[in-house]
Amino acid sequence: GLIVNHDPDIPVVTAYMDTGKPGPVIAVMGEMDCVVCFEHPDCTENGYVHACGHHVQVADMIGCAALLKDSGLLKDMCGKIKFMAVPAEEHIQQDFRMDLVRKGKLTFTGGKTELVYRGFFDDVDMAMMVHVLESDAKLSFGSTCNGCLIKQISYKGKAAHAGGAPHEGINALYAANLGLNAINALRETFKEEDSIRVHPIITKGGDTVNVIPSEINIGTYVRGKTLDAILEVNKKVDRALAGTAAALGCRVEIEDVPGYFPLSSDPNFTSFAFECAKILAGDKAVRIGHMGISTDMGDLSMIMPVIHPYVGGAKGGLHSGAFKIDDKDTAYGTGTHFLALTAYGLLSDNGACACKIKKEHVPYFSSKEEFIRCMKDLSRKVLYPKKDILED
Repeated sequence: GLIVNHDPDIPVVTAYMDTGKPGPVIAVMGEMDCVVCFEHPDCTENGYVHACGHHVQVADMIGCAALLKDSGLLKDMCGKIKFMAVPAEEHIQQDFRMDLVRKGKLTFTGGKTELVYRGFFDDVDMAMMVHVLESDAKLSFGSTCNGCLIKQISYKGKAAHAGGAPHEGINALYAANLGLNAINALRETFKEEDSIRVHPIITKGGDTVNVIPSEINIGTYVRGKTLDAILEVNKKVDRALAGTAAALGCRVEIEDVPGYFPLSSDPNFTSFAFECAKILAGDKAVRIGHMGISTDMGDLSMIMPVIHPYVGGAKGGLHSGAFKIDDKDTAYGTGTHFLALTAYGLLSDNGACACKIKKEHVPYFSSKEEFIRCMKDLSRKVLYPKKDILED
């Protein structure tokens, strides 16, 4: 019974549930992503599969809408609920996304970040969603997650015949291996409290065996609990890459792309939602610590109150071949009822709870415009060394 809106330029689907009375606007979201996991038995020939539970999010969002509409609870509520099926939380197909940025079709590569930029959250006061997790608990609440900066690295050497004249080449693969080892040598400098993660992969390792590799490409994230920690480690990583390139006479091109800000759930919103969770799950509603994962809900948390709790029911690790939904009653039933109960509590009593959360929330950025400026400032491309050392 809701009017569903499909945007022509970006894969986002929205629908408003209007109580007919003025009040706050709450976004209830479900992400539409899959991941790539060739080990999963349900994957397509391209490796695409729902091995992170985003399909559960969308089902719980739709279930929340149906439950509120059919239960008669709307008569006790005010304001609006904006249901949003949102894209591109998982940072897969990075080259494809960067190509869209270069063509002017996107400004950012993260889904919610791009939606903020395009104004989809301009009328939203606060936002929530659930994410499925393997856990004995039915609902788990963590207050923070890592943020991340995305790096694309290209070592440039010189091709030569690997058997006949290797001395005429400059081996970009050897330089890249040194760079990865240099990053590993930095790990003992990472502070425990910063929750740093750096996990590079080689995305291009050479062309043919009998040619000295002239170009080696690496992709990595630099993750951390705070933006300052991420930027501090990012400088160390850049030094490691630049120094090893110079050591072997290579160049290295480093491109930084904004990933996600660290997630910081609003404490008042979290406390209220946790009480709702205890009504549904009793002692199976728990508090958990910091999470090392990253999510674009972190970007939203910089400009508005958000929560990002976890619903149980999954088995096997996220993004793994063993992932499956093992307890559908918890994943779908508890998730649906939690979102509906929380939305009802926020918007009943003339929206008193939602208004209190909004009034007392202190955002990291004072405006959407400040947030966008900071995101753009994180983008850069540099070439080391500055002078051409590939020439004698």
